[in-house]
Amino acid sequence: MPTAYSQKSDRDLVLACQKREPQAFEELVKRHQRTVYSLIYQLAPDWEDTSDLAQEVFIRVWRSINNLRNPASFRGWLTQIVTNLFYDELRKRPRRLPTVSMDDSHGGEDGESDGSTRDIPDKSILPDEKILNKEVSEVIRQAMLRLPEQFRTAIVLREVEGLSYDEIAVITQTEMGTVKSRIARARTKLQELLKPYIEQSQSVPEVPSDG
Repeated sequence: MPTAYSQKSDRDLVLACQKREPQAFEELVKRHQRTVYSLIYQLAPDWEDTSDLAQEVFIRVWRSINNLRNPASFRGWLTQIVTNLFYDELRKRPRRLPTVSMDDSHGGEDGESDGSTRDIPDKSILPDEKILNKEVSEVIRQAMLRLPEQFRTAIVLREVEGLSYDEIAVITQTEMGTVKSRIARARTKLQELLKPYIEQSQSVPEVPSDG
């Protein structure tokens, strides 16, 4: 019954999928569909075929789920599938110069400043707040587009998905030091790109007096 599956944990759903129970897979898709869409959008904000890519992700999940030896790690495994698909697509697609603004400098490994890329939640309380949130999201999206792919991937996995440096190193198949460097440089670059907007939004025009 669908209700029974909806009450199961991800681990139990994975075990059921490994027994080839389609209802369990349907529940996993329903539960993680939004996460997959969001992660693809964060990794590739300029791609217009998010729905097709999300569908491909779950096709890969169904085909490969028997290979998942630790069912409790499904979320991390799903993130890795999305990231691998992103890299596969990058190799197939022509590069668009506006989306890759390489930072030639390799300095600044510390990156203590926080250039958070978390989406601002749209609570839709007031129309002007909704417009503001949409505007901020677009500014962040444009800034993310100007990051090199490897920087964007690292910062998304860290700030959006909340993965550890170790997990990111495994998923991206890079050294720990490289992961930390990319995240630090991505934060610095995002701060530089967002600084004009932040300064503009903080400046309050003077109200003319009546006389």
